[in-house]
Amino acid sequence: MTREVDGVHIETEHQMVTPRKTTLKRSTYRHGDLHNALVQAGIELARGGGPDAVVLREATRQVGVAPNAAYRHFADRRALLLAVCAVAQAKLAEAMEAELAKVPSEGSRSDIAQATLRAVGTAYLAFAKKEPGLFRTAFSVHEDLQRATTPDMAGPGGLTPFQILGAALDKLVDAGVLPPERRPGAEFLAWSAVHGLAMLLLDGPLRSIDTDLTQAISERVLRMVENGL
Repeated sequence: MTREVDGVHIETEHQMVTPRKTTLKRSTYRHGDLHNALVQAGIELARGGGPDAVVLREATRQVGVAPNAAYRHFADRRALLLAVCAVAQAKLAEAMEAELAKVPSEGSRSDIAQATLRAVGTAYLAFAKKEPGLFRTAFSVHEDLQRATTPDMAGPGGLTPFQILGAALDKLVDAGVLPPERRPGAEFLAWSAVHGLAMLLLDGPLRSIDTDLTQAISERVLRMVENGL
């Protein structure tokens, strides 16, 4: 390209300027990725606000997809909540397994069996305190006990919280601590007492008591359950 300056022709470079292309990054989910992403979002929502916070539209917003995309994986909010509930149960089972691993392997069968039941209750109460949102969510959509033994609610050892409690009670029977005729339905007695205490500590009038008193009450309730069965 030439241009004229004071009657003199000067050669100049001609540079073509092309607009820069901007690539918009968009998260895409294929196969089972979106399903898992929505469940993870639901877990975080439950952690922050319990079962009422698990809303399908909010989960899709956090994942970054259109709300309609979620319905390929979850028919409605309850379906997502059920999936989050299963994860919460599995995490509770994992916490129970971790506490059970601390039970001494030496000693009498009765002492070990009793320590096993206490470990299950201790883990239950500790999980409620550490993960209150997940704890509330874990039992929010059960239909009787139809799903209490499903594999998606199991911990690494393959047992759900309900099954772990049952195994601990069976151990009491095998050790001669719990009479066989009193074994049927013992899960419901133990569960009711410990769960009731957990809810009083989380949402009831016991939520304001100090740590030492909480610990003392917890230990006494667990002993009461053990002796009362």
